[in-house]
Amino acid sequence: MLPPDYHMHTPLCRHAVGEPVDYARRAREVGIREIGFSDHSPMARDNFDNWRMQDRQLTDYIARVEHARREVPEVNILIGLEVDYIPGHEEWIQQLSERHSWDYFIGSVHYISDWAIDDPQTIPRWREHDPYDVWQRYFKLLTEAAASGLFNIIGHADLPKKFDIRPQQDCASLYAPFLDAAASSGTAVELNTAGLRKDCREIYPNPQLLAMARDRSVPITFGSDAHDPREVGADFSEAVELAQRSGYRSSVRFEQRQRLDDAISLPRAKEVSSPAK
Repeated sequence: MLPPDYHMHTPLCRHAVGEPVDYARRAREVGIREIGFSDHSPMARDNFDNWRMQDRQLTDYIARVEHARREVPEVNILIGLEVDYIPGHEEWIQQLSERHSWDYFIGSVHYISDWAIDDPQTIPRWREHDPYDVWQRYFKLLTEAAASGLFNIIGHADLPKKFDIRPQQDCASLYAPFLDAAASSGTAVELNTAGLRKDCREIYPNPQLLAMARDRSVPITFGSDAHDPREVGADFSEAVELAQRSGYRSSVRFEQRQRLDDAISLPRAKEVSSPAK
């Protein structure tokens, strides 16, 4: 009864454990019929940071996912990348897209200039900034990402709340341009349950943003952002309930960078339960 889980990582990103085959076996165990790997993509310059695979590891990444497909045929296994949107890197992203027959790209914004806003080591920088100003800069970048046409899905759309540092002001005016861009480009927004495991204790995105997405008919996907096989499908019952409260009745699927016509109908919340950890 669980929808596809399109956001999970591998040890190649240097902060996840378990091989793709372990994630696939966990999906089979909890009744998820389709999953997708979307590990942090390489950047044009190796050692850009310490939480992504290197360019030379891309072939290994593909091979590990192919191994999972052979070992766990009961689960449909897709392969994509989580790709950082950084202005000026568009050509590199396009080059990445041509190096394999990917099923989807998740576009994420982790950096505002040189500041990795979700890195625990940079929390002191938050004390130097007005949260609203940070959110304003972040959503400007996210709007550019959604408008670029480079991505199929936008990941953890309100990531700046990770450490539960939030603006006092209403942010609807920041969300609207981003969601208008997503609607125009046909880019989906994911419900990412990792937020429930962070200081904010809230699914990405928040209910206000998701309701605004539904008003614009922006499609959705689901992702656990699993960095451990035990997190596959984590808290999906809460995510399904949030989607339904926002007016969604289905999520979308991707293959070969194309959105498929066969949307996944969401089960009634009482019919779905998240996997036991």
